[in-house]
Amino acid sequence: MIPISDENPTLHTPFVTYAILLAIGATWIFFQGAGMDPNALAASVCNLGLVAGEITGLAEVGTAVPAGRGLVCVVDREPINALTPITSMFLHGGWAHLLGNMLFFWVFGNNIEDAMGPIRFVAFYLICGLAAAAAQIAIDPFSPVPMVGASGAISGVMGGYLLLYPRARVNMLFIFVIIIRIIPLPAWLVLLWWFALQLLGAAPILAGGPSAAGGVAVMAHVGGFVAGLLLVRRFARRPWPPTRHGRFRRRGRRP
Repeated sequence: MIPISDENPTLHTPFVTYAILLAIGATWIFFQGAGMDPNALAASVCNLGLVAGEITGLAEVGTAVPAGRGLVCVVDREPINALTPITSMFLHGGWAHLLGNMLFFWVFGNNIEDAMGPIRFVAFYLICGLAAAAAQIAIDPFSPVPMVGASGAISGVMGGYLLLYPRARVNMLFIFVIIIRIIPLPAWLVLLWWFALQLLGAAPILAGGPSAAGGVAVMAHVGGFVAGLLLVRRFARRPWPPTRHGRFRRRGRRP
């Protein structure tokens, strides 16, 4: 099932949410060649993606990992590496990766921005992204593999949404063979189920074994989500948005 919208109105236009989506899309098109040029895509991921072993200095310089047909990423000590925890948040590895992240951010981001205001929301988003990067680095500090994607920061947004809007309805697209349905579910169920899947994928890593998540940086998802849970009430403005949301719901029940 895939979230496609929520039934949670906002009071303000989410300009920052639009701006982040635009920045991610522009990065994909203009810096990553929209995935059409394998060399441009590999270069962006290798040069601007986060490599844990480069950040910690624990990966041996010259270590190469495959980056496509006839292409490799090589561990280095370039100064740009210090910025990759930020730059990697705007990069993606393919269309599915990009569109999936943008959809999740579109569904959950506007309400969190509405709760915080634009400046606080930018800070919250970036801090959650950095926390996600830190979690991934901590679990595998020797890794020479580049990590890219906005999902760590978006996981923080989702963690914040769970705490502020647990009873909001999220419309989930359900597809099974020829059956297509849109099913409204409470946000707490959707988000806790998603988080449980991330923990399930991270369990083998935490036990010292290989990842069961097929190359997905699940620890970044876990770290971002937990950061969102811990930080959202420090960034959200009073009165708490669940109270405002409750008023919207009660009005809808009046004759």
